[in-house]
Amino acid sequence: MSRNRRQIFGDAIVVAAGLAGFGETARASDVAGCRSTPVPTTASPALRARIAGPDNPSWKLKPASADEWHAIVNAAAAGSEKNIAAWSAKYGIAIREDTIGGVRVFWLSPQTLLHRNRRRIVLNFHGGAYVYAPGRSGLEDAILVARAGFRVVCPDYRMAPDHPYPAAIDDAEVVWRQLVKENPPKRLAVCGTSTGGGMTLALIHRLKAKKLPLPGAIWAGTPWSDLTKTGDSYWTNELVDKALVGYDGILGAAAELYAAGHNMHNPELSPVYGEFAGFPPTHLTTGTRDLFLSNTVRVQRKLLDAGVPTELTVIEAMSHADYVGLPEAPESHQVYNDVAKFFDHYLAA
Repeated sequence: MSRNRRQIFGDAIVVAAGLAGFGETARASDVAGCRSTPVPTTASPALRARIAGPDNPSWKLKPASADEWHAIVNAAAAGSEKNIAAWSAKYGIAIREDTIGGVRVFWLSPQTLLHRNRRRIVLNFHGGAYVYAPGRSGLEDAILVARAGFRVVCPDYRMAPDHPYPAAIDDAEVVWRQLVKENPPKRLAVCGTSTGGGMTLALIHRLKAKKLPLPGAIWAGTPWSDLTKTGDSYWTNELVDKALVGYDGILGAAAELYAAGHNMHNPELSPVYGEFAGFPPTHLTTGTRDLFLSNTVRVQRKLLDAGVPTELTVIEAMSHADYVGLPEAPESHQVYNDVAKFFDHYLAA
């Protein structure tokens, strides 16, 4: 990666050396205030290299204006759009822009689509703390879901600072309503990573409240299920997670920006506080170094208590959403293979 470029993987922002004064070969122990943890031998070589590399130095940023937010987001998007072009070509994923109910969306189709998946659609929400990954820059996770053998639609939902809550979830509902007009809901899945995982859970809460049809299955990858700093791993994995690093910086600022004064315990903002009875079968993913580990396992507990069919994949030594940023790592293949098997089991063919 060049030294003057940013890339965003889900919510994981990798900031180049020239921007923050860190060399590309810096280690976590070189960054003032960060905890130094050993690189585990139990992770793959790709993941070990990620762990040995620099932390995300942008985690402490607290933009003071909409212009500052836009500058950070646009710089990050430029790097991600390069990934989209390279990955779509490498994995044979066709991307088509469209609108659904007035919401801009992207359709992603793999060159090889299994017969049983031809009438299945996966609705994917991108990550980015309700601020990052506009347009095509939000398609990294969607490309990897498509690589697993599914036709995917990814909304370019509205985001803060221009469009705070409830803009994103409103757009999600609009797209869902149109999809179920044209497709049996049990052939549809909903998924996302990080903020996208949180939106997946939040959308189900809204659909239940409005008595609208529910999807056949969902996947919430390391979901941002609690916008408040609640849960053990916000502390135990602080300065250990290479991507998010900690809450008390740009992550917490983004939570306040999107919530815009609304109660963050509202299940449409922090879905872990909702009622999970009646949820569709749910697959969850996290990692042992993930700042959102507690966000994920707290959701799993509520799903289990509600009697919802639930599976949880926990990846050894993985920080937040590393499976998106390391698409060729065996851990990434494990995550998306687990999701594909789960969807294949529960979606109507």
